[in-house]
Amino acid sequence: MKTIRLDKLLARQGFGSRRDTGRLIRSGQVRVNGAVCTKVDAHIEPFADTVTVADAPVALQRDIYLMMNKRAGVVCSRKDSRYESVFDSIREEDSASFSDGALHTVGRLDADTEGLLLLTTDGALTHRLISPKNHIAKTYEITLEHAADESEQRRCAELIAAGIGIARDGPDAAYVCRPAQLAFRGGTHCTLVITEGRYHQVKRMIAACGNGVAYLKRTALGPLVLDESLAPGEYRALTEEELAQLQEL
Repeated sequence: MKTIRLDKLLARQGFGSRRDTGRLIRSGQVRVNGAVCTKVDAHIEPFADTVTVADAPVALQRDIYLMMNKRAGVVCSRKDSRYESVFDSIREEDSASFSDGALHTVGRLDADTEGLLLLTTDGALTHRLISPKNHIAKTYEITLEHAADESEQRRCAELIAAGIGIARDGPDAAYVCRPAQLAFRGGTHCTLVITEGRYHQVKRMIAACGNGVAYLKRTALGPLVLDESLAPGEYRALTEEELAQLQEL
């Protein structure tokens, strides 16, 4: 079983920086298996040893679940010759889990697309969320390149509701999309809810309607809604309620 330094474990659990947790350990407030431990570099087995701080047990989360408000100009792959990666913004203490899984994104957003991005080490959850057979809803806010009048709005909404055909794009063949929901909030602003995740799908659907996408932002993934208090590029851990909602899918 993997071991981890005690100060690093406590830092991952939110007890402060490594310097802070070192002071905490040396103060005598930390116990391992009931015995006071003042060795900052003591190595423990996270799921075999019991750790308490000021007599309160430290509950370890095996996997990591992060919500990011992705900003434009960054990509979801780890390495790219032209763009910065979303992983460059993740602090070291937030990127290492007690599971064997590596931190990864649940699906991808294009470099110019903003909004909700889920990162996790939980491969089973990722599989459920991106599996085509599960039809998890994804909600996008769109600004169109050209204003659509009321008749054009109705036409586009009807085409998309019926299952619009999209042209080939790069590695993805031409495809007839599943029925989706398009709702307008003026001539250039609309919301699109889809239940699949083809390559450049939103842009291809709007192009099939005879328009283009000037701005794209994902605001929801299933029951998970983007925390609008997160500035572009910021992230936070999922709440217990948010995680429970995803795990129920």
